[in-house]
Amino acid sequence: MTNLSRCLIYGAYGYTGDLIARRAAAGGALPILAGRSASKVAALAEELGLPHRAFGLDDPPALDRGLADVDVVIHAAGPFSRTSEPMVDACLRTGTHYLDITGEIDVFEACAARGGEAERAGVMLMPGTGFDVVPSDCLANHLKRRLPEATHLVLAFTSVGGKTSHGTATTMVESLGRPNRVRRDGALTDVRLGELRREVDFGRGPVPTLSIPWGDVSTAYASTGIPNIEVYTAVPRSAQVGARVAGYLGGLLGSAPVRRRLQRRVDAGPAGPTDAQRARAFSLLWGEAREGTTKAQARLRCPEGYTLTAIASLAIAERVLEGDFAAGYRTPAMMYGADFILELEGTERTDL
Repeated sequence: MTNLSRCLIYGAYGYTGDLIARRAAAGGALPILAGRSASKVAALAEELGLPHRAFGLDDPPALDRGLADVDVVIHAAGPFSRTSEPMVDACLRTGTHYLDITGEIDVFEACAARGGEAERAGVMLMPGTGFDVVPSDCLANHLKRRLPEATHLVLAFTSVGGKTSHGTATTMVESLGRPNRVRRDGALTDVRLGELRREVDFGRGPVPTLSIPWGDVSTAYASTGIPNIEVYTAVPRSAQVGARVAGYLGGLLGSAPVRRRLQRRVDAGPAGPTDAQRARAFSLLWGEAREGTTKAQARLRCPEGYTLTAIASLAIAERVLEGDFAAGYRTPAMMYGADFILELEGTERTDL
C-alpha cells in the first residue's frame, strides 16, 4: 500500500470510516484522519498512530484549511444527501480529488452535474467507491462489453450473512416515503415501491427480489449509456408484500414522527456488524443486459459490503495518488474498467 500521507479520510470515526482507517493503518499507510468531533478523531488517531485534524462541513474556511495539503479525500460521513455538497465545494476550491462511499442516486446526479466544474478545476469527482457502486458498476460495464447494443440492464445483489451499519440505517430512515426509481428511456422515473419484483438466481437457486432506488440507476447509465436500468435486492416474500403496502403509505411512513421513532431505534442499536460477522459474510451480484431477445448474464461474488468498501476505497485512493485519474465526473468502471473489481481480493466473476 502506498503511503497515503496526502489522503484524508473524513468521518474516520464512523463505522465505515473506521474500517477504512484501520485497514490503511494495518497496511502501513499514513492517511490523515478527520471529522467534526475533535475528541473522537483524536482518540482514533492516537490508537492507530495516524495524523488527524478536526473541522466541520459548515465552516468553509476551516474546511479549506483542512484540505490545503491534501490530494484526495475519502468522504465517509453520511448521510451524503446532506454532507456531499459542502465537501465537493471545498474540493473544487482547493483542487482536491473527491471520493465518497454513497449509494444515493441524487448525490451521483449532483456530482455528475458538476463534471464541467471539476474538469476546469483539474479535480476528479468519484462518488460511490465502495460496495455502492464498485462491483455493480463493473458488472454493468462487463455486460455492456459482452452485448454492446444492449438497451436494457437489470442488476441484483444480496448479502449472505451481512448486517447493516448505523449510517446505512440512518440513510434508509431518511429515504422513507420516497418512491422507487428506475431508468426508462434514459430518464430517471419514479415507480411505486413494491411494484417491481422478480426471481433471481445468484448461484444458490432462485430467490425473490425487489426493485429499489440503488445508485446504479444513475451510475450505470453514465458508464454504459444503457437507457433502461433496474436494480433489485433479495428480500423475503413477506417483505415484498410489506414494500407494496409501504408504496401506498409513502406519505405516512415518511412523516417526521415515524422517522424520529425509527431513528431512535437505529441509534439504540450496534454501530454495525462485528469483525467476525463481516468475515463470515459475503456478497453476490447478478446482472443481465438485453437487446430484444438477446441476453448476456453474469454473476459476481465479493467480500461483505463494508469490507469491500474499505478495500475498494483505499485501492482507488492509491491510484489517484499515483496519478491515475481523469478530471471531471467519473464512476469507478468509467475510470478503471470493468475488470477493476477482479483486482480486489476475494472477488470472482462468472459468465452465464
